[in-house]
Amino acid sequence: MSISNLGIAGAGRMGAALLKGWANARAGGFSPKVTVFEPHLSPDIQPVLKALDASVNPGLAQPLDVLVLAVKPQTFAEAAPGLKGFVGPDTLVLSIMAGTTIAKLKSELGARRAVRAMPNTPGAIGKGITAYAASDALSEADHAQISALLSPLGAVERAPDEASIDAVTALSGSGPAYIFLLVEAMAAAGEAEGLEKGLAMRLARATVAGSGALLDASPETGADALRQAVTSPGGTTAAALNVLMAEDGMTILMTKAIRAATARAKELGA
Repeated sequence: MSISNLGIAGAGRMGAALLKGWANARAGGFSPKVTVFEPHLSPDIQPVLKALDASVNPGLAQPLDVLVLAVKPQTFAEAAPGLKGFVGPDTLVLSIMAGTTIAKLKSELGARRAVRAMPNTPGAIGKGITAYAASDALSEADHAQISALLSPLGAVERAPDEASIDAVTALSGSGPAYIFLLVEAMAAAGEAEGLEKGLAMRLARATVAGSGALLDASPETGADALRQAVTSPGGTTAAALNVLMAEDGMTILMTKAIRAATARAKELGA
């Protein structure tokens, strides 16, 4: 990647995951000068900063090749004035802040080239997925750089346009919470059938985690093939799926949930 000067604002869970990924990429020739903007650095991140030979909170502002924004969206307005001097006409601004539009990135930082990305929380362990949308001023080489920069968080997808990011936020950005709720609901249902509370939770957690790993490892193109493989006609799984796949079952509930989350994302972006 032809990046000489790379900055990142924010070193929380996602920011730290990116920094660790970039440090690991040093062995493959990834060697830009890294600048970190973070007033409250965790002691855990210090070895990573040392491995990157990163500078922290520099006083002298000069334009960067890339500035990654990993701060909380509610703190962006406060942070923007201090970051603006690091954004030049050719700086690529890559934001992973929820609900912050490309137009806002341009207006607050004077950026011409801006990217809005939406990761999810499994990115903190490199198992997430991030979708992004970019302004028109980007080249295909820029898109390759974006994918490489975000890859420490997991898979990277290019969205067709910024309008799609609200649905991305609702599906994959908020999606881990839906899975965690599924675990809670399964454990509670197991308790209702007489299982001890701790056992029910362990069974639910392991079932969801193992199913996710199986889905990830499967060459099948769709989850439906795996679902059908575990469902014997007239068996216990089929009895449960008759409830979950009813007209008022899981599909309609999830559709309503993601529609509500998409609508809220649009409101926050506005």
